[in-house]
Amino acid sequence: MKILAEYLLSIKAIELNPETPFTWASGIKSPIYCDNRQTLSYPEIRNFIKLQFVDFIKKNYPQANTIAGVATGAIAIGALVADELDFPFVYIRAKAKEHGRKNLIEGKLPQNSNVVVIEDLISTGGSSIAAVEALRANNVNVLGLLAIFSYGFDIAEKAFVNAKCKFDTLSNYSSLIQVAIEKNYLKKEYLKILEDWRRNFTSV
Repeated sequence: MKILAEYLLSIKAIELNPETPFTWASGIKSPIYCDNRQTLSYPEIRNFIKLQFVDFIKKNYPQANTIAGVATGAIAIGALVADELDFPFVYIRAKAKEHGRKNLIEGKLPQNSNVVVIEDLISTGGSSIAAVEALRANNVNVLGLLAIFSYGFDIAEKAFVNAKCKFDTLSNYSSLIQVAIEKNYLKKEYLKILEDWRRNFTSV
């Protein structure tokens, strides 16, 4: 977790700014901003993430035979994982297309397949669970979801429990802020502010 956390900080895929919080699309004021799509521009880092996912799937989901990415952030890394495993790949849209075939899931999804879902980021868990349910509605077995990073919000933990879906992440908020302090990306006096924000988080 710490190796990836340092990678994400070094390329500013994740930025921390307790003094001047970022504003998320939802309107939430946050001391952290995450854009894991930045990792795709760095071969060493995207390959590290790909192989971490592949190793985890081989060890924990040996029955897996299909990879699904959550649009849009996890399409590219999901495709790379599927290619490494030589598995079929599909991706799940946030909502169905309004024209053509009006697909919600893009690609050929084999019936009765064992799917691992790849996600770039877990915040509240809402979009991730929606993707899982879209797959389940197509009569496939979702083994679990893997994400690059999670904020570690209680609301997300509860969402996955309620959905009866296992999830794991390559790195998380707690590891990240510890690495940020160790590597001087963040002053130590900001640690409590960041911990309190995560602990007291409520979605809007």
